[in-house]
Amino acid sequence: MLTGLRLVCEAAELAARRHSGQQRKSDENEPYINHLAEVVSILAAVTDGADAELVAAGWLHDTIEDTDTSRDELVQRFGVRVADMVEEVTDDMTLAKSERRRRQVKDAPKKSPGAKLIKIADKISNIRVRIFFEPDAGQKEELADYLAWAEQVVKGCRGVNARLDKLFDETVAHAKGTL
Repeated sequence: MLTGLRLVCEAAELAARRHSGQQRKSDENEPYINHLAEVVSILAAVTDGADAELVAAGWLHDTIEDTDTSRDELVQRFGVRVADMVEEVTDDMTLAKSERRRRQVKDAPKKSPGAKLIKIADKISNIRVRIFFEPDAGQKEELADYLAWAEQVVKGCRGVNARLDKLFDETVAHAKGTL
C-alpha cells in the first residue's frame, strides 16, 4: 500500500490524467486541475499536511463524478479510506442539479470527518472562482445563488477543523463584499 508523499503524488498524477482537457465550468480558460490543486492546498494547509490519505482524496474528489474512474479502482490503487472519502463527496450525476444540491445539504451532517473537510475546501475553491473584480449582474446572481447553497451544505460539515471553518467564513464574507 502506498503511503505519505508517494500516495499523494500518485493521486495527483491520476487526477491530472483523468481530468486532462477538462476546464472549470465558471472559467473556460482555466484547466480543471487548478481546482483540484486549490482544494488540496487548502486541505494540506489547514491540517498541516498531517493526513496524506485526506490530501490524496482531495486530488481525486471529482474522479468518480467527472471521469470513468470507479470506486473499485480507487480502492485498489489508494486504499479503502481514500476511496470512501471520494465516494462520499461524489454526486449522482443522473439526478437533476436541484436534487443533487438538495441531497448535499441533507447528507452533509452524515459524512465522515474527512469527507466534510473535502466538501468545505471544495466549496471555498468554487466560491473563489466565482468572485470577479467588477462582476456583471449575471455573475452577481450566480455567486449569490452559489453562496446561499454552499452555506447550507457547509453548515452540516462544520466542527471538524476550526481553521477550515474560519477560512470558509472569510471566503464567504469576501464574496459577499463583491455583490
